[in-house]
Amino acid sequence: MEVRATSAGRVDVGEVTTRYLLYGLLPSWFVPGLADWMMHRRTRIEDTAATKESAIHAVMMAEAGIPIAATPRYEVDPALLAVQLGGAAVHEATALWDVRTAVDSGREVRPIEPHIHSFLESLPFGAPASLMCLHADQVRSLPRGGRGDPDAWRLVPRRRPLSPAYLAGVAAAIGTCVLLPYGEELLRCRRAARHNTKRAPGDEAEWRATKGR
Repeated sequence: MEVRATSAGRVDVGEVTTRYLLYGLLPSWFVPGLADWMMHRRTRIEDTAATKESAIHAVMMAEAGIPIAATPRYEVDPALLAVQLGGAAVHEATALWDVRTAVDSGREVRPIEPHIHSFLESLPFGAPASLMCLHADQVRSLPRGGRGDPDAWRLVPRRRPLSPAYLAGVAAAIGTCVLLPYGEELLRCRRAARHNTKRAPGDEAEWRATKGR
């Protein structure tokens, strides 16, 4: 995608903003995602909130992932904006639940972890905000129910599709930086939970034997 200039030599703001979203904001979101996973691993999530907190992380990834998957494929209209704004709202609510679960479980939430979360929360708000600036007409039609446009409330494929190479790159990044590490986290928590379940009867029997001496 090339940045076009106007006849007066000025840069097309729409093109620059689109490039920022595609090649700046979205790729940079994967870095704090990996950092957050590393913090969970260092503070041994499997020994505290375990599966519950890890499952919340999976929910949060889905809440952010649906708008991420939809935005490069469909035109910006009230339907897509509703998906983005709805995803941002539920993601923020789940983020609060996530932190509360971690704190209540006794897992050490180090000072840097909330800062990592602030970067993770920027994409669900930053991307829709940028698109809403570029598509003010669609924003105005959103509270008006699409102003009678029959296509306003359905996802319409982009008239100028993004390149297959870019979409493949995003899919590979999601698999490498999101699905694999957080899938590993969930499996690790499940294994720890099964191990603790098997160990509990043995610990109780040992305690009873010691008490009877």
